[in-house]
Amino acid sequence: MELAHDYLELATPAGETIKVLRKSHPQARRLRLTVTPGGARVTYPEGTHPAQVFAFLRKHGEWLERKLDELSLGSAPPALKPGAATVMPLRGETTRLSWRDGAYPQIEQLEDRLVLTLPRPHGKSTLPAARALLRSFLEAQIRRDVSRWLARYCPELGRAPTAVKLRPLKSLWGSLDTRDRVTLDLALALAPPAALRYVVVHELCHLRIRSHSPRFWALVEKLMPDWREQRDWLRLNGQALKAELSRLIQA
Repeated sequence: MELAHDYLELATPAGETIKVLRKSHPQARRLRLTVTPGGARVTYPEGTHPAQVFAFLRKHGEWLERKLDELSLGSAPPALKPGAATVMPLRGETTRLSWRDGAYPQIEQLEDRLVLTLPRPHGKSTLPAARALLRSFLEAQIRRDVSRWLARYCPELGRAPTAVKLRPLKSLWGSLDTRDRVTLDLALALAPPAALRYVVVHELCHLRIRSHSPRFWALVEKLMPDWREQRDWLRLNGQALKAELSRLIQA
């Protein structure tokens, strides 16, 4: 694997080459690999040694090939299967999902992986139980972040939503109804926190200005200057993110 301008070139067992855009980020805490219709990108903390980045890509080489093949062929992500380990996005990072047997259903986050514990034998109720655990976990991830941002932005706006609801949305990322209730797409738990924060800020600003007028966007920019970057990220990755959520929690 060689360094090529702003890209890393990863050689596959089939003799092909995958170009991966490399990008350091001052706020990154760990290496992160993302795949979109536009290609692959590895993000890493500033000062990370190139050898660490190379090793990280090699470790995830098979997953990277599979994801790129899925996007090029337009195929759906593989179905969730009890006992079969897989990978999934979580808060913008690639996370391994594994299974183990236990007396009680539960889900745990252990460093860079999630562990689903389910009792044996695996029957018809196993997959629904696993999906319910995953859904509860993803909801908790979003609510933890949203509660912090409400405390930050609502006093400045002088407005607050009457409720925050979470559910899968087909096309939107968020909405605000006439009763000032905010609905957020559960798929945002899979996105980087900054993308979720943009959607939250967007809907909170609608509490003040219901339209998408220049005044509205000026208010969004005042609260979140980098909102365009997050909006563009969601536009580029949205379809894949919603497909991942569907395979994880929906029948």
